[in-house]
Amino acid sequence: MKEYDILLRGAEALAMKIDKKPDVAVVLGSGLGEMAQASPIRVDYSLIPGMPRSTVPGHDGAFCMDEVQGKRVLFMSGRAHLYEGYSPAEAVRGVRLMRLAGAEKLILTNAAGAINADFEVGYPVMISGQISSFVPSPLVGENPSALGVRFPDMTEVYSARIRDIARSAFEKRSVKYREGVYLQVTGPQYETPEEINAYRALGADMVGMSTAIEAIAARHAGMEVAGVSFITNRAAGLGGGKLSHEEVRESAERGGELFRSIVRALIAAV
Repeated sequence: MKEYDILLRGAEALAMKIDKKPDVAVVLGSGLGEMAQASPIRVDYSLIPGMPRSTVPGHDGAFCMDEVQGKRVLFMSGRAHLYEGYSPAEAVRGVRLMRLAGAEKLILTNAAGAINADFEVGYPVMISGQISSFVPSPLVGENPSALGVRFPDMTEVYSARIRDIARSAFEKRSVKYREGVYLQVTGPQYETPEEINAYRALGADMVGMSTAIEAIAARHAGMEVAGVSFITNRAAGLGGGKLSHEEVRESAERGGELFRSIVRALIAAV
């Protein structure tokens, strides 16, 4: 079955479960799943044809609909990653389904390792740009014109308008505003110190295993995109210790309330 046909089947199933068009779509990364736990509408991914299920601890597996800060928000609680064996098209299927559900604005969140020495562990950073050259594009293959053009412009992946809004949200919480370039790798292994040095030379400030291909798919589909990373650790060779998923989860959970407050402020303002 062609990808667009799979999307249409999934979109029809999702539309039957949610009652209204969302104002904002949000992909919840590590440490943010709690935001959607009390949602009155929950649709397990297993109920959506073709929707991949996350196998990673800390990632739920459901679309959730709730009102947040006066906005109707469609959450993706749990995402699919390339390292789980999913294709790029499968990994961005949830974002495309939220677009087909009517969402025009998207907030992407993740846990990331800091390459930039000025980025402190335990604090959020807005994504200003990205490097996706180390992962395959989700746009490879047949291009359904209903989704977007064959050769979409990526000059401004992350909305400058929303970043201006975010600056105020950070200041109100007495958090120093930071923004930087995010680089996606496939994982699941963490990067070597040599790779981190190379990424730093390319201009990357943060590194992680998600998000960039989701942003590509969203911009291709005409969505306005914001991205915010929670810095959970120093990248390999910069922190003096071994990296582990447990460390990432624990750090995200400790700083979760600050991260969630920033995301709620973005939802209210966009």
